[in-house]
Amino acid sequence: MNETDRGHWGSRLGFIAAAAGSAIGLGNIWRFPYITGKFGGGFFVLIYILLLIFVGYPVMNSELLLGRKTQLAAVGTFKKLAPGTPWVIVGFMGVLAGFVILSYYSVVAGWALAYMFKSGVYMAVGADHGGIFVSSITSTWGGIFWHSVFMLLCIAVVAGGVEKGIEKWSLILMPVLVVLLIILIIRSVTLPGAGAGLSFYLTPNFSNFSGAGFLAAVGQVFFTLSLGMGCMITYGSYLKKEEDIPLVARYVVISDTAIALLAGFVIFPAVFAFGLEPGAGPGLTFITLPAVFAQMGAAGHIFGFIFFTLLMIAALTSAISLLEVVTAYSIDEMKFDRKKATIVAGVLIWALGLFPTLGYSTLSHIKLIKGMDLLDSFDFFANNMLLPLGGMLTAIFIGWYWGTDKALEEANISASRKLGSNYAFLIKYVVPIAIFVVFLNSVGLLG
Repeated sequence: MNETDRGHWGSRLGFIAAAAGSAIGLGNIWRFPYITGKFGGGFFVLIYILLLIFVGYPVMNSELLLGRKTQLAAVGTFKKLAPGTPWVIVGFMGVLAGFVILSYYSVVAGWALAYMFKSGVYMAVGADHGGIFVSSITSTWGGIFWHSVFMLLCIAVVAGGVEKGIEKWSLILMPVLVVLLIILIIRSVTLPGAGAGLSFYLTPNFSNFSGAGFLAAVGQVFFTLSLGMGCMITYGSYLKKEEDIPLVARYVVISDTAIALLAGFVIFPAVFAFGLEPGAGPGLTFITLPAVFAQMGAAGHIFGFIFFTLLMIAALTSAISLLEVVTAYSIDEMKFDRKKATIVAGVLIWALGLFPTLGYSTLSHIKLIKGMDLLDSFDFFANNMLLPLGGMLTAIFIGWYWGTDKALEEANISASRKLGSNYAFLIKYVVPIAIFVVFLNSVGLLG
């Protein structure tokens, strides 16, 4: 395969925009603010930042350096560094995780896309926002349509290649996302009564923090950075040798965290200003917030559109990295050209996504893991099993098989501030243990 097919990032800024875009997704906009408020406000944020430093940052460096070392995606990386061993399974787990996650992620992103065009419906004062949301997700053909539109957007971007597709659109979409977020923050914090929401979000509440809060913080750090799913190994494989891995990893971690923190300044002041209860997950995003926008009068239409545009952009920048994981596998291992690899991967993922799409309508009777519907079952399998196992095994691979000396040599080739013994200790001991505890908890083996 020639280098044109595989490609490289055209600039450091382009890589940072793409990698940060991969990390910044739907979870940053609604899940992080919610669990922050639930588990102690400012104290949870402090714990979260410490875990970013001691867990997220080392794993981010690890995945990027593995990809750059081999110039191959996840499967090829483990094949090259551990030929003839079972370690290649870790690479396949990453590809499978990307495949499964995008299949249902596209469904939820399709909801956000649909809501961009539904402001006239949910903006009516007194509208049944819960009923509107239920009717949206239980619409058989509506769900398929928006899922299909979103997947076509992903395919179009990834088919353009690394520099002219992923990098180009990340450099456009990420600044737009930041601008939209700032607009929403200004509107939200200036609402009468917004102070109660800020207090809920930022005031340290030690009584609300618990072991469950710590595990939630570890899980949020790990999942929000797109670790364990092959994304950062794949993106790292497009880095040139002169790139400073520790530096760009810091930029990505900081960018992802900043967006998550800022999202709280949009959601909580607005929710509390109108005397509503902060919900969780889709309920907060698609039921509570539309109710907030409806009470803003004519301006609510504008801010509602801006919010769901923001949500869709965050989803798209994450989704293209997931599609790239599967596409890069097909390019590296099956020798497809990029357009063929992208279309085949995109169509297969779209087809799998029909199951969670229909899981709220014609297939609503099917319950898989722990009695959950299809979308939640897909999510549990990928996020609670594949991702933590993949991240833990990657850390073990570097720390105990390939060797931290080799990892440090690769990471520090062009590093201005070099990784050292602290990294080696964290990746050998702290990271595997922390992720293993989260894995045991997520599958119900702890308490």
